[in-house]
Amino acid sequence: MSFINEDFMLSNATAKALYHEHASKMPIIDYHCHLVPQQIAENIQFRDITQLWLVDGHYGDHYKWRAMRANGVSEDYLTGGKHSAWETFEKWAETVPYTMRNPLYHWTHLELSRVFGIDKLLSPKTAREIFEECNAKLATPEFRGQALIRKFGVETICTTDDPADDLRWHKMIAENPFGTKVVPAWRPDKAMAIENPAAYKAYIEQLGAAAGMEIKTYTDLQDALQKRHDFFASMGCKLSDHGLENFYSADYTQAEVDAIFANTLAGKTPSADELEKFRSAFLFDQAVMDAEAGWAQQFHIGAIRNNNSKMFDLVGPDTGYDAIHDLEIAAAGNKFFDRLTKAGKLAKTILYCLNPKDNEVMMTMAYTFNDGTCPGKMQFGSGWWFLDQEVGMRRQMDALSVLGLFSRFVGMLTDSRSFISYPRHEYFRRILCDVVGTDVENGKLPKEEMERIGQMIEDISYNNAKNYFNF
Repeated sequence: MSFINEDFMLSNATAKALYHEHASKMPIIDYHCHLVPQQIAENIQFRDITQLWLVDGHYGDHYKWRAMRANGVSEDYLTGGKHSAWETFEKWAETVPYTMRNPLYHWTHLELSRVFGIDKLLSPKTAREIFEECNAKLATPEFRGQALIRKFGVETICTTDDPADDLRWHKMIAENPFGTKVVPAWRPDKAMAIENPAAYKAYIEQLGAAAGMEIKTYTDLQDALQKRHDFFASMGCKLSDHGLENFYSADYTQAEVDAIFANTLAGKTPSADELEKFRSAFLFDQAVMDAEAGWAQQFHIGAIRNNNSKMFDLVGPDTGYDAIHDLEIAAAGNKFFDRLTKAGKLAKTILYCLNPKDNEVMMTMAYTFNDGTCPGKMQFGSGWWFLDQEVGMRRQMDALSVLGLFSRFVGMLTDSRSFISYPRHEYFRRILCDVVGTDVENGKLPKEEMERIGQMIEDISYNNAKNYFNF
């Protein structure tokens, strides 16, 4: 029997039945990812498995890069651009046997099996034959970008897009449909990033050009963002997303925020207190915008980024030099959502934490602000980034189950730049079925409720997300 077999990760008969009879048949809604819209629109044909899997310009796989660096692989093979596709792939093949018990070991072999039909274990011994077989398949139409998406039954994709983006590639996709709906998701982080006045001023000029107006004041900023928000909505957008160290909910006056914005455009670096006030105002105003549009909002909390300053200067952000932060999130988060609740402007919300110590904190925060207007309005999202693995998923599921309604969970997302990361949905669903199946086997859930339990598995896999986002 091959390592990746039909019962992979399923430890008992009930788990197997739940997966094969319920979870496996459901389509995928990837409501948060970082696929490049241009690559989807142009139906990219990858040169080789190295481009697809390891190094695609700036959009490499920083999960693999971190593992390769830890295994003693020189940066030249990752971001240096000094080695051939085969040489870089060979270094990954040398690393894979050392990734046992890391999720990369499972993901690597799931992707080889599910995407390429290759059930060999990747190692230095098998590297050349796997490299050549993958490359031969990638040269065919069946392995172009859109075909890879269709292969996994992906119904809807939400990319991650800046307010200044003209969404030309989304328009092209909509005009040339290929069976999967691709819509933008609103990520306004740059519009809040006043800590670097020079870069911020340049961005504000770009945003103003996109909105067809000059931005001189904070009110102008919000007007420009509203124009872009309306445009995104016209292109099918139903979600926003914020990547933050923490929630922001400092007290502020409008006069203070106006002055902070003006001073930043004039080149003055804001103080820590000014940063806190501006971010608090900005996040509140963005949340109001989302609520009024009927969107859902997502908050990814707890990354401390670009920690290796030497490597940041050499290769830039999003290259594997970020880590888990350990800030206290409860007071600021609860105050932020209370402020929105009092204003009657709390949108559907999904919260993700990067530090597992915050699982129960974030879960109880979310459920403090459910208001009965719709099922699962406030959600504790799936394990994210460093927690997007078996232990992290199980801990997230446990926190959600004991403190909330597991049955209303909107399930998995890829949060990935890779066209072949969709087996992670399978991975999630297998873990989900094993968690629930084990409870049934242990008498913690009743066997006479298997019809209801099967429906719960289908809902978490697909139905809840479809209904929650109104796709």
